[in-house]
Amino acid sequence: MKIVVQNFKTGKISVANAPKPAVADNGILVRTSASLISAGTDRAVVGLAKKGYIGKALARPDLVRRVLRKVKNDGLASTFKAVQGVIAEPKTLGYSLVGEVIGVGAKVDGVAIGDRVACAGAGHANHAEVAAIPGNLFVPVPPGVADEDAAYVTLGAIAMHGLRQADQQFGATVMVVGLGLVGQITLQLCRAAGYKVVGLDLDEAKLELARKHGATVAATPDDSTLAAQVAALTDGFGVDAVLLTVGSRDSGGPFEMIVPYCRDRARVVVVGDVKMDISRGDYFKKELVVLQSRSYGPGRYDPDYEEKGRDYPIGYVRWTERRNMAAFMDMLASGALDMQALTTHRFPVEQAAEAYGLVSGAHEDFTVGIVLTYQPEADTPPEAIPARAKKIDGKVGLGIIGSGNFAKSVLVPAMTNTGGFDVQGVVSARGLSAEAMKEVTGAQYSASDAQVLFDDDSVDAVVIATRHDSHAGYVLEALRRDKHVFVEKPLCLTRAQLAEIEVAAKASKGILMVGFNRRFSPFITDIAAHFSERSEPLAMIYRVNAGRIGLDSPSAWVHDADVGGGRIIGEACHFIDTMQSLTGASPVDLRASGLNPGRSDLVASDVVTMTIRFDDGSLGTLHYFANGDAGLSKERLEVFGQERVAVLDDYRTLDLIAGGRAMRKTSQIMQKGFAEEARAFLEACRTGVPPVAASTLVETTLVTLLAVEDLHGDWDETLDFGD
Repeated sequence: MKIVVQNFKTGKISVANAPKPAVADNGILVRTSASLISAGTDRAVVGLAKKGYIGKALARPDLVRRVLRKVKNDGLASTFKAVQGVIAEPKTLGYSLVGEVIGVGAKVDGVAIGDRVACAGAGHANHAEVAAIPGNLFVPVPPGVADEDAAYVTLGAIAMHGLRQADQQFGATVMVVGLGLVGQITLQLCRAAGYKVVGLDLDEAKLELARKHGATVAATPDDSTLAAQVAALTDGFGVDAVLLTVGSRDSGGPFEMIVPYCRDRARVVVVGDVKMDISRGDYFKKELVVLQSRSYGPGRYDPDYEEKGRDYPIGYVRWTERRNMAAFMDMLASGALDMQALTTHRFPVEQAAEAYGLVSGAHEDFTVGIVLTYQPEADTPPEAIPARAKKIDGKVGLGIIGSGNFAKSVLVPAMTNTGGFDVQGVVSARGLSAEAMKEVTGAQYSASDAQVLFDDDSVDAVVIATRHDSHAGYVLEALRRDKHVFVEKPLCLTRAQLAEIEVAAKASKGILMVGFNRRFSPFITDIAAHFSERSEPLAMIYRVNAGRIGLDSPSAWVHDADVGGGRIIGEACHFIDTMQSLTGASPVDLRASGLNPGRSDLVASDVVTMTIRFDDGSLGTLHYFANGDAGLSKERLEVFGQERVAVLDDYRTLDLIAGGRAMRKTSQIMQKGFAEEARAFLEACRTGVPPVAASTLVETTLVTLLAVEDLHGDWDETLDFGD
């Protein structure tokens, strides 16, 4: 399919070919007929990408801080590769479209194939021939509403929510500052609601458009007659509300400019990206109320609402973002709004680069709404393995499922750098990222359906690097197809899945390996050698300064029990496996204790101490603490046994102590064992002998599952640990 992308490094806009996205259980698949370019929002996005490295850094200091932290933890070389990988991948554009439903997920009701729907959401409603849309980000298009009008749905919902925040009554006077696309829609909504409107903008063409749609006053902010016009319109009191639909990221000037025109205790609603620089004195004297308008409305930025489709009860939240979208559709159907008048340009999607030239200011045309159109396309059969060159003799045919940041920057490079894999195919649900990784790895094809890999006889082994809830299903399918499996941790999320995988691993001709890379670190090998002649148990203390992942973070999905499983299952497994590898023994007893931070923005399951006893008598204590400071190293392992000690700090420094003497080993970069792990997987694929017994992988995973049960008070202690 065709999809509009931008190279974040150069800023260039192009139309790429990519596999169609997969339909999720809680979403739909839509064949696009029209999508809308939002000049204001897209101008900022496109402008950022066109900046140089310094310009990008100044615009996004939050990302700079993340990069600096990664340099500290992982070293410059590793960070450089990760950043280059992120910058090199094309970025999708667009967030408002209309089209026909061509696929419906198993958990979605009330929609059928063939229905016409209007869709919203950055990262979902892209400028693409086919889009995957979550269940709460689409609404039906009423009969009689033109596709091009319905394509305005996202901007309509944004304008509508801003107006709801203003909370005015019939007959009120509302000032709209900034008469771009959202401002013009806001103006029309105000008139439909019976409000008098004052519109301000610097562009005379936009002011004239506002007058045509009922603005009582339309003027530039420096118009000498503006104060008199507002006074005459409001009986001298001033406007009841102001909606700032202007972009002013670097200046809070709009806040100062509107004060003289506001009545006492008027509402000021911030819809656009305006710097929050407000004169307290001016706003104090009139007791002006400043409100933020959160994009489309309640539900925005809530993954439970947007991604999982969990609606808010209408009795408590009347106007969610989806209900705002539906209300906008109803107003289009009633004829109360005129989107045709706002559409200044139309381009076929193939000419998207030319369309974005208007957005970036490369052309001086008067621009408000820009619509991209798409040609109807006949139904195509499911993805099949394309014709390709023969697999390279002597190499292991590799299929990759998942193309996120970790896969791109660490895991896949480690695999390909072994020189022993021939990448056949790359799969990702969104499709575009798979195509990008295909280009980097030299893979023969990309796809959005993993079944293509499983059906491909040239794929001897698969690497699974998707979100945690999908691991078990992919592992089971690969093992049943007798393919070798490398799955990034965790192996699975439930005991039932673990039991099924254990059976499948025993029956499969393929080997099973989990991404417990630390056991392959040269430093861990050195520690094992340091204690190789021991005749008594080990005592181990593993302290992890894990850092917070807040519930409002993009990575918060790891806390979701159904998707990420939580950080004990998802990450603490690493450290349990490391201790297990040093003992060479099986865990036989576990005790887990945690503390509750008592904060609504944090989870209560990532500050935990676990004590594990092994069947050789060894004892391991894992302190997994997310409540520390990034100034301290992330990981520290201390091992004691038979008058010997090993102290490993952040996989950079290792002290081996015996006989009153200490030997220190150091590394400029973290030696976490990724390269060694990849070589071990390659050797296992060639020989059929796993580097780690499947029973050990099962035991480590079981410890994490039991730890979570223990923390929740769900563990039935009458169960034998080995069950």
